[in-house]
Amino acid sequence: MDKRTILAIVLSLAVLLVYQIFFVKPPVPSKGTVPQASTGQVRQDADAPSTPAPAATTASARPALKSAVGPQAPPRDITVETAHYTAVFSTRGAALKSLKLKDYYRDCHECTDDIWPKIKGLVTGTKAPLKPKTPEFVELVDVREGMPYPLAVTFPESGADVAPDEVFEAAQSKLDLTGSREKQQLVFSKSFHNVKIEKIFSFDPSGYTIGMDVKVYNLTGTPITQIPQLNWYQYVDPQKIDDSYGHEGPIVSVGGSVELQEVKKLQGQSIQGPNVLWGAFESKYFIASFIPENPSLTNAVMTRDEADMVAVGLKGRKEIIPGGQNSVFSYSLYLGPKQYDLLKHLGVGLENAIDFGWFKWLAIPALYILNFLYGFVLNYGIAIIILTTIIKIIFWPLGNMSYKSMNEMKKLQPKIEALKQKYKNDQTKIGQETMALYREHKVNPFSGCLPMLIQIPVFFGLYKALMYSIELRHSPFFFWIQDLSAKDPYYITPIIMGATQFITQKMTPAMGDPMQQKIMLLMPVIFTFFFLNFPSGLVIYWLWNNILQIGQQYYINKKLAV
Repeated sequence: MDKRTILAIVLSLAVLLVYQIFFVKPPVPSKGTVPQASTGQVRQDADAPSTPAPAATTASARPALKSAVGPQAPPRDITVETAHYTAVFSTRGAALKSLKLKDYYRDCHECTDDIWPKIKGLVTGTKAPLKPKTPEFVELVDVREGMPYPLAVTFPESGADVAPDEVFEAAQSKLDLTGSREKQQLVFSKSFHNVKIEKIFSFDPSGYTIGMDVKVYNLTGTPITQIPQLNWYQYVDPQKIDDSYGHEGPIVSVGGSVELQEVKKLQGQSIQGPNVLWGAFESKYFIASFIPENPSLTNAVMTRDEADMVAVGLKGRKEIIPGGQNSVFSYSLYLGPKQYDLLKHLGVGLENAIDFGWFKWLAIPALYILNFLYGFVLNYGIAIIILTTIIKIIFWPLGNMSYKSMNEMKKLQPKIEALKQKYKNDQTKIGQETMALYREHKVNPFSGCLPMLIQIPVFFGLYKALMYSIELRHSPFFFWIQDLSAKDPYYITPIIMGATQFITQKMTPAMGDPMQQKIMLLMPVIFTFFFLNFPSGLVIYWLWNNILQIGQQYYINKKLAV
């Protein structure tokens, strides 16, 4: 490996290190709050100050329609229960008040059944080890008092608007789909002087998709113009520390291109489109998304007001409804985990909301293989070890070639030093004679670093797969590692990984001048430093890869010594 190649590798790792230190900060919960892993949580703190109702972000200059039946009845809740979630709809806005995912729990360090408090109790003689708190389901809805609920439909720039907090009527009081395979509907309706509006939700008990139809009946004898806008409202805490590893906020797909909107940079109104395939409010692992029936005529409208209410809306087509007739605006909703196969099945590119980055072509196959292996071993940590072994077997011949090449280059070092002394004033001549020496002895100077360069895409592909795949979230390995998507809480595996990296470096044939050798010996320290906050699953991959590499180097060195 020549000086330029070593310098290129060191500089590349230095860039990664600087990026890790200054641009990728681990999430820190804001003081006095509980960290949340969900897109949000309904606030029910009785001591929290009530936030005045903000003006509807979609209101037009036209007055809201008035009810044809007098004063509004008080709103009431309707619970929809499936095997995957518990949804609470409110007649206020015919909208979603709460949605809790039964298959996922909130992030909470006190909720995990950690073995270390038990060990500490035994060592210190504590009679009652720390008892884990009961975990809470992930909640997708986060609204404050006075805010409109998500999935409210308004009609800006229309004959007349409907307020997002208008109270509708519903015949049902509860829907239970837990033991059913048939779809069921929840129907909200509201009659005004000139129109009647129905919102029909169709629930599929097998998953997280919900159908939604909005029917507008023209009760007059003259045409009216209506432009619907489906809105997701979300409170965003301005004091919350941003999660550098995941985006939380509005996200839309315009013509297949995914556009993220940072909440802190959202001032006033932002419009994307037309040709909006879907819009959503997302967190790292969960998403509340809505898919329009006619993307080519749909725009996405994102707003943030002074009360820190963020709204993501899909503004639909302009519809002229003749007198005495009706029109239907249809949407498909997906409210659940960002699980790749579930999102891809929708067929609108919603899987692109998962940030697999440039090495998506490696991250997705790695995820499929991990899921396949998990089906046999039922432990993603063991699946990672098996996958690492498979990768090592594939690259085994390349590694053998690399180690042999480095040994040959080590033997040539005295001759290279002699050339440097002979042509010390002519760098061009030194390069030419050195390459001639390599050709004479059939040594490829680049083969020594080739395996490392090939592993870099594999490394980043696995990094993305382990960081953003919900399958790895809260997935335990053994003992203290209870979440393979999070860093090692005690930094044990990164330190061991650094030690194995150092052993590997010492076993590698030393080449080049003493300064180059010192730089290479610093590599384990650099690796250990920026692996501290990497997902523990990724550290396990690199650690096991080092162990296999030590075994391979030992085998090659012993074979060459014979």
